[in-house]
Amino acid sequence: MLYQTINGLKTKNPKLKILLSIGGYLFGSKGFHPMVDSSTSRLEFINSVILFLRNHNFDGLDVSWIYPGQKDNTHFTVLIHELAEAFQKDFTKSTKERLLLTAGVSAGRQMIDNSYQIEKLAKDLDFINVLSFDFHGSWEKPLITGHNSPLSKGWRDRGPSSYYNVEYAVGYWIRKGMPSEKVVMGIPTYGRSFTLASAETTVGAPASGPGAAGPITESSGFLAYYEICQFLKGAKITRLQDQQVPYAVKGNQWVGYDDVESMETKVQFLKNLNLGGAMIWSIDMDDFTGISCNQGPYPLVQAVKRSLGSL
Repeated sequence: MLYQTINGLKTKNPKLKILLSIGGYLFGSKGFHPMVDSSTSRLEFINSVILFLRNHNFDGLDVSWIYPGQKDNTHFTVLIHELAEAFQKDFTKSTKERLLLTAGVSAGRQMIDNSYQIEKLAKDLDFINVLSFDFHGSWEKPLITGHNSPLSKGWRDRGPSSYYNVEYAVGYWIRKGMPSEKVVMGIPTYGRSFTLASAETTVGAPASGPGAAGPITESSGFLAYYEICQFLKGAKITRLQDQQVPYAVKGNQWVGYDDVESMETKVQFLKNLNLGGAMIWSIDMDDFTGISCNQGPYPLVQAVKRSLGSL
C-alpha cells in the first residue's frame, strides 16, 4: 500500500515526519463546505482524521484548502482550532507524539486579507506552507510575460504588482501576526511559460498565449524543471538582477523558472528571516533521474537541502 511505502522512508531517516495532506487546487473550496458547515460534520471529520492518521502512522495533517473565500474565513479558523484542540486531547491519552497540524496558504495579499484570521491561526498551527509561486502565468490580463516565483519585486512593478513576489508575501504574513519560525516558504521546481507576441523578450513583453506544452507534463504554459533543462539547449538565458531569478527565451517561447543558483539565493533569504524552512512544490518535477540536467538526481531539492544546512 502507498502509505506503507511512504512511511517506510523512516527506516532511512528516523527523524522524518510524514503528514497527510487534504485538499489541493482541484479540490478547491466546494469539497470542504459540506464538512465545515456544521459542528456535527466537523466533529465526525476530525474523529475520522485522528483515527486514520494513527492507524497509518502519519505524524500529522496538512489542510490544503485552496483557498477559503471571504465567507469561509470563520469556518476555516474554527476547523483549524477544533483540529488543534482534538490533536492535543488525543496526545494526552496517547503514547505517541502529538499530531502536527499545518496549512497550505495563499501568497496573494488580497487573499491573505480575505481568507485568514492570522493571529488565531498562529496559535493553533504548527506551521504554514506559503504557496509562494504562480505569481504570474498565462491566465493574466493583459497577457504579458512574468516570472512564476520572483524572490523580490522588479523595477517595473508598481501598485498591486509590487506584491507579486516571495519577499513581499512572506513579509506580509509575518507583519499580520504569523511568527517567522512558523512560516515555511514555498519554492517551485517548475516554470511558467508564454508564447511571445512580438520580438520583445523581456519581463513584461506582450504574449499571445501560454507556452507550448512540455513533452512529459503535456500542459501548456507549464514546464517541469527536467523539461526546462532540455529547453535551455540553444536558448538565451537571462538572470534578473532585481528579482534574483532566471528566465529563458528560444524562438517565440519564454519561460521563467528556478535553478540551483536561485534556489540557493532563496534559502539564504529564508535563513536571514529565521523562517521555519522551505517547502518544495514538487519533488516529482525536479530532475529525479539526473539525466535531463546533468546535475545529478534531484539537483534543486539537493540545492535546498545543502543550503539549509543545520537550519
